[in-house]
Amino acid sequence: MKKLVTIYKVAIFLIVLLIVGTCLPYRIGISPVSKESVPVEFDIAAGDTYMSIAPLLKEKGLIKSELIYKVYVKLANPLGLQKGTYILDKNMGVEGIVAKLNSNDAVLDTTEFIVLEGHHITDIAESLSKVTKYSKNEWLTYWNNADTIENLIEKYWFLTDEIENSNLRYNLEGYFFPAKYEIFKNADMEDITYKMLDKMDEVLSKYKDKIEASEYSVHEILTLASIVEYEAILDEDRPMIARVFLNRLDEGYKLQSCATVGYAIDEWKLSYLQEDLETDSPYNTYYYYGLPVGPGGMAGEASIKAVLYPDDNDYLYFLADVYDETNHKTYYSETYYEHQQKCLRYLDRSC
Repeated sequence: MKKLVTIYKVAIFLIVLLIVGTCLPYRIGISPVSKESVPVEFDIAAGDTYMSIAPLLKEKGLIKSELIYKVYVKLANPLGLQKGTYILDKNMGVEGIVAKLNSNDAVLDTTEFIVLEGHHITDIAESLSKVTKYSKNEWLTYWNNADTIENLIEKYWFLTDEIENSNLRYNLEGYFFPAKYEIFKNADMEDITYKMLDKMDEVLSKYKDKIEASEYSVHEILTLASIVEYEAILDEDRPMIARVFLNRLDEGYKLQSCATVGYAIDEWKLSYLQEDLETDSPYNTYYYYGLPVGPGGMAGEASIKAVLYPDDNDYLYFLADVYDETNHKTYYSETYYEHQQKCLRYLDRSC
């Protein structure tokens, strides 16, 4: 008996659909109010529903009939409304209006923030705390949350279980691409995080074949790129410096990058004390051989590209003359003796 009742209900529903779909008044009722484009701002408040906004849609001349609009909504069964201001048009018709509202494509107040090359994830959290409703600590907590990381690894090809290493200070350090971002002021953490990772995806995808052919993982490439970002003064230095570090890795030397010392002690100096160099940290390449556990900052495309396409040289040392503000020259050496001679000449001290 229950089966017959179910079949009966389904049959009635299909008949109603057939009648509605072929009914001329219904088709006229859902058609556009105007053939010409007439944009209309339409505000959705918290708690509004597709049914409750019907009178206002009619009042603003966006629909022909409240009743037919409601019938369409019942049949279409769209998702809930999101608060915001939408730009609707009198030439959309009911179907187009509901689709626009269902897309949650609201015109909201926007703001901007900038991720600079070399910025750390703490800098980004600080910047976002000034333009969103979330505090710096809330951002950092969200980005280090195990569920967040797991979901992101599933979504992005360049995120792997390497970012789940417990020795990492921040799991996503080095993965937010340096750029200017425009965001909605009420955007949530997930949307903003996706925006920065989408940009990284866009950039890395250009080099995907090269990355896959490399002996280094994406995580290792971004780690080395973050070092190059810090160490290079000029763009032309990046491929040269990348090769120096790759040469040192090949020869089994410690990288001995000041960039990694700075990140290890969370303090940035022009020169470091011996006690700084001896800091026991998985980021400190004066203390440990090989690459550090992860990136120490956000590398730009030029540094990423330099790691993938390094210069062809045999240098094992370099010296950046940071004290000469007009020259900004970097000097390279193949031997430690040559390097020390240049340190004495350009820095007036040994290295």
